[in-house]
Amino acid sequence: MRSPSDHHAYPTHWEADVVLRDGGTAQIRPITPDDAQRLVSFYERVSDESKYYRFFAPYPRLSDRDVHRFTHHDYVDRVGLAAIVGDEFIATVRYDRIDGRGMPAAAPADEAEVAFLVQDAHQGRGVASALLEHIAAVARERGIRRFAAEVLPANTKMIKVFTDAGYTQKRSFEDGVVRLEFDLEPTDRSLAVMRAREQRAEARSVQRLLAPGSVAVIGTSRTPGGVGRTVLRNLLDGGFTGRVHAVNHAFPDDMAHLAPEGVPAHRSLRAVEEPVDLAVVAVPADRVPAVVAECGEHGVQGLVVLSAGYAESGSEGRDRQRDLVRQARSYGMRVIGPNAFGVSNTAEGVRLNASLSPQLPNPGRLGLFTQSGAIGIALLSGLHRRGAGLASLAGIAGISTFVSAGNRADVSGNDLLQYWYDDPRTDVVLMYLESIGNPRKFTRLARRTAAVKPVVVVKGARHTGSAPTGHAVPTTQIPDATVSDLLRQAGVIRVDTVTELADTGVLLASQPLPAGPRVAILGNSESLGLITYDACLTEGLRPLPPRDLTTAAAPDDFRRALTEALTDDACDAVVVTAIPSVGDGNTGPGDGDGSAEALATAVREAAHASGPGPAKPVAVVHLEIQELAEALAGTGGEPAPGTRRIPAYPAAERAVRALAEAVRYARWRQEAAEPGRVPEYDDIDEAGAAADIQVLLAPADGAPGGETGDGEREATGSGTGDGESEAAGGGTGDGKADGTGGGPGDDAGLGVELSAADTQRLLARYGVSVLPALPAPDPDAAVRAAERLGFPVALKPTAAHLRHRADLGGVRLELGSETELRRAYAELTDYLGRPEELGLVVQRMAPRGVDTVVRAAIDPAAGAVLSFGLAGAPSELLGDTAHGLVPVTGRDAAELIRSIRTAPLLFGWRGSKPVDTAALEELLLRVSRLVDDHPEMVAVDLEPVVVAQQGLSVLGASARLAPPPPRTDLGPRHMPAY
Repeated sequence: MRSPSDHHAYPTHWEADVVLRDGGTAQIRPITPDDAQRLVSFYERVSDESKYYRFFAPYPRLSDRDVHRFTHHDYVDRVGLAAIVGDEFIATVRYDRIDGRGMPAAAPADEAEVAFLVQDAHQGRGVASALLEHIAAVARERGIRRFAAEVLPANTKMIKVFTDAGYTQKRSFEDGVVRLEFDLEPTDRSLAVMRAREQRAEARSVQRLLAPGSVAVIGTSRTPGGVGRTVLRNLLDGGFTGRVHAVNHAFPDDMAHLAPEGVPAHRSLRAVEEPVDLAVVAVPADRVPAVVAECGEHGVQGLVVLSAGYAESGSEGRDRQRDLVRQARSYGMRVIGPNAFGVSNTAEGVRLNASLSPQLPNPGRLGLFTQSGAIGIALLSGLHRRGAGLASLAGIAGISTFVSAGNRADVSGNDLLQYWYDDPRTDVVLMYLESIGNPRKFTRLARRTAAVKPVVVVKGARHTGSAPTGHAVPTTQIPDATVSDLLRQAGVIRVDTVTELADTGVLLASQPLPAGPRVAILGNSESLGLITYDACLTEGLRPLPPRDLTTAAAPDDFRRALTEALTDDACDAVVVTAIPSVGDGNTGPGDGDGSAEALATAVREAAHASGPGPAKPVAVVHLEIQELAEALAGTGGEPAPGTRRIPAYPAAERAVRALAEAVRYARWRQEAAEPGRVPEYDDIDEAGAAADIQVLLAPADGAPGGETGDGEREATGSGTGDGESEAAGGGTGDGKADGTGGGPGDDAGLGVELSAADTQRLLARYGVSVLPALPAPDPDAAVRAAERLGFPVALKPTAAHLRHRADLGGVRLELGSETELRRAYAELTDYLGRPEELGLVVQRMAPRGVDTVVRAAIDPAAGAVLSFGLAGAPSELLGDTAHGLVPVTGRDAAELIRSIRTAPLLFGWRGSKPVDTAALEELLLRVSRLVDDHPEMVAVDLEPVVVAQQGLSVLGASARLAPPPPRTDLGPRHMPAY
């Protein structure tokens, strides 16, 4: 029971679960008065040496005054945090705000003294480093910018904690004490240190689950059958190298071993007299809490919970799932599941099959994660059929590790990315995902992993608008097309089907990356060669004319042709096509006559001996020659020395699609090796924009926001009369550029819609000017506006139902005189309604060009997203919009512009003049900087943006402000909250 302290309410948002250096977990939370006894018990377990380092003198026990001081805080000037495992403190940290003389102070003093104490048994686990991250974040929130710490020179561990954190520091030595001062503003180095620690800790936590020394199967039935007994049997049949225990409270008291398996049998985990690293839980959901408590008390490191009846079953199960995770974390354990299928590790020294799969996957280079047991078993079965090699061999489609996480209440795909990032046994990561709990973190981890090894993802539940019922994840408004763009930007290979996942993974695991898109095609069938040629063109590759070896081709003919193709500098990859032999005496490939093995050997040898240049990928397309696929994969045994395994596909389209994904990934790898940069612009006024935003968001007279002095707040955020391009007439749709009628953060009911003047002012702070538009409530006002702006002008409505609807005839362009303007005014009001209903405005004509749309919006889960597309109905109907995570670099901006299908219109399509894409790239970069510097800018719409041969014109703009959503990817590392 927590009670409030002296001044401020208990800050619940400071609570966090963290993964420590050794892979265990701990809870970090503020210390409260109710923790007095915990603090005393903790202090009693600290060695005299650690106490001396903390207080610089012998300090055997805490006085009542000490206990009161260390448990009563105002959560502003005095804060204490504790790291807790199993309801016991294992470490504490506190800060006290001080003034320039080192005396207790209150705000606006911005310095604090910080001190740690870590129980000796938990030193070396990274507890102090985690506490430093969290206390620093708390201090920044409370206006403290600098920490000071005094440390005895002999306390080298604590000095290392401070110096390794990556903050800007100053060190001095006086009176036998080392004084450290460091700024709390995160630096590139401090963020890098934090993320490196996060990676090591989370990878270690997964390793403990995948490489246990002992496993207990809790819920093993006495008779064959049942989930628990099945997993136990699979563990033993897979050859697990560690110790196995069967646990069931219904076992007879005198039962020492389970027959016929012969493993030790126990009624309770407490009866196991040795450590247990991993517990597989297969008991009814209502019995799981008691099992988790037993595991925690026994020191189990992790759980695989196969039990169902959790979030997938409704609200009651969702509560049960939250309780499961909280309980497991309180003991420092991680959880795979619930409702999991299990885990496997094919490493020779482990051979773990703690899953419902009847056989341990054959070893190989693929790491596989699924959120579905059905998909998991289908993938394992399919990869095995494709030729996983003998059990003792690393086959072409073999698995390094496999995790099917079910509801993935704790361990998720992000954790596996951390593990596989530097796992030497995994070359390719395959993932089937139905939800992404932390998209920001996923894209960050995927980008880092993809820089060293391919990450291939198939995303289920793409169009349902919600995650599966068992997955407790933040909601996101991002359309699926946007998700694809963001994954592509992070280097993720996204495929559409589970078959494509396996096809692509097999090729990437067995072949080198292609240097380019040029593909040689050779084989014994002209027709199959032409089908392959067409498939290459469809996938954007550059195929060379197919080489027909004729149906009489022998293996040596294939060898010579493949060798020539691989040594040709005009070729980056080769697709070999093969059909069965026809007729008597034919030496071509066929089933059952040995020729398939001969052809496979010829192809493998030629692929290996391809010359002194870079190795090139080879794929084989075969029609009804299963023996050839098996021989190429090496299922008949280890390939001969000097050869390599080659992937084979039963259809040209499948082989070419996998090859195309490899080409695109290789291009991304090359570009990622030299990342772009976010440019600096001298004319950006970041401080001025921040001041404007503070005023606009401040409550005024009970209103939701303030006004900076120019114009009234507009309910619709229509900006400066967002209308169609005066040069081209614009589009005919509703202005949405993402193909779905909306985009991330496209909820007009959130935040403060800015007036036209406020929008223009904020954009101008970042060097983005909007072409002025003047109101025209009557014909005379329209004439005065035109005379002020200068003829020719455009007349258009700004009413919400007419904005961006040139198809309704609501825009009049190239009005060169007062007479033309008055005539157009009369026509519009007669045709569309009264002037006050239309909100007519007059705007000066812009130079002719291509109409485009630039948007930026904040999605609570994914973060800030920048979008670009051409204006108009065709782009909207086709969903032809590109998206990128903010901040974008110069290279990202150029890629956004060029990645849409209608991009040729910007570069001189059909003899037209190319427009100023350099100016467009700069606009994208400036908008990206605006929303990145000011997360309160939750939505910015520029439509249309007319890009001319020289320069561009922003004709309409709107913006929305709101308090920034919480960031899940910044600040101290923590696990997802439950």
